[in-house]
Amino acid sequence: MTIELPLLRLGAAGFNAMQRARIADALDDSPGEASTWELGPLEDADAWCFNGARTVKLPEGRVRVAPGLAGERPVEMHLPEVARPLAFSAPMPRGMDALLLFDLDSRDSLHATLARFDDWLTPLRALFCLGAHIAERDSPPAPGVWEIAAGERLLAVVHMHGDAAVLPAIRPQDFEQAVWTRCHGPREAPAGFCRASLSQVMWHYTARTQRDVLPHHYRSRPLYWRRPPRLPQRMLSDEHLKLMRTLIAAPRTFAELDALSGIAPEKLARLLAALYFVGSITSNPRRAAAAQPRHPTVQGGLPEASAPVPPSTGPGTGPGEPGAPADDLTAPAALRPR
Repeated sequence: MTIELPLLRLGAAGFNAMQRARIADALDDSPGEASTWELGPLEDADAWCFNGARTVKLPEGRVRVAPGLAGERPVEMHLPEVARPLAFSAPMPRGMDALLLFDLDSRDSLHATLARFDDWLTPLRALFCLGAHIAERDSPPAPGVWEIAAGERLLAVVHMHGDAAVLPAIRPQDFEQAVWTRCHGPREAPAGFCRASLSQVMWHYTARTQRDVLPHHYRSRPLYWRRPPRLPQRMLSDEHLKLMRTLIAAPRTFAELDALSGIAPEKLARLLAALYFVGSITSNPRRAAAAQPRHPTVQGGLPEASAPVPPSTGPGTGPGEPGAPADDLTAPAALRPR
């Protein structure tokens, strides 16, 4: 089994080019053993950091962060609604306290902040580890409910047509000796396990893996639309929606999608892998959608991809589950932070 750490993304706002370079350097040499980090767009980030010196406190719990780069837009948010781990660089504006404050001039302080983010994102990393383990299997497990255990230690419970639950403090190496056992009857995971739909587990994995997990033949054969991803709309980026609409209109090869979308090939492979692992696209024309809908649809009810996943997310919306009206074929543009 390949030991793989998730690639987590840090969104930053209000910093000038020199300050961003300082943050990027700290990410590159972070001593963390649970994940790797890179700077990324705010809307795709797993955690946020903002320049406290460029932050203004507004009424009713809102703040505004002024741009730090030419062409950057100000960021305004309602702090109680922020679902991501969040830190501010010192100093903070008068009358405003930050839950997590760091010194931009201290690499040790930046590393300590990343360690706190790692702690907060433990459930997200657990879902990643489970997704990596499933993706590495030579063939998908048969339908049903499965226990994954290493010796007497239960690691996860997976409903192949529903949701999954995984031990929160799991590490990739814990799956090295994992054994899958099919359950002959209902099986509920213990309290405190992280729960999500199986589609969400695989979506988290493909978004954060550094491996190329798109099947090789998906780069040469025509790709067909199968069905909408059983995911909340906010988990899909504008680029996912663009690819979905293109494939709904007609089958396309990887090369054609590359030319039509303008997306870099490496990123295109990652986007298509996400759609592949949730069963939305296929290279087999016999498994393609019988009739092409006008627009894709997505489901709601699960935490957003970049937010920490709570120990229980309630009923999942994985394959075979109710909750998505078959005739709802709308897909509004992805939500973005203001």
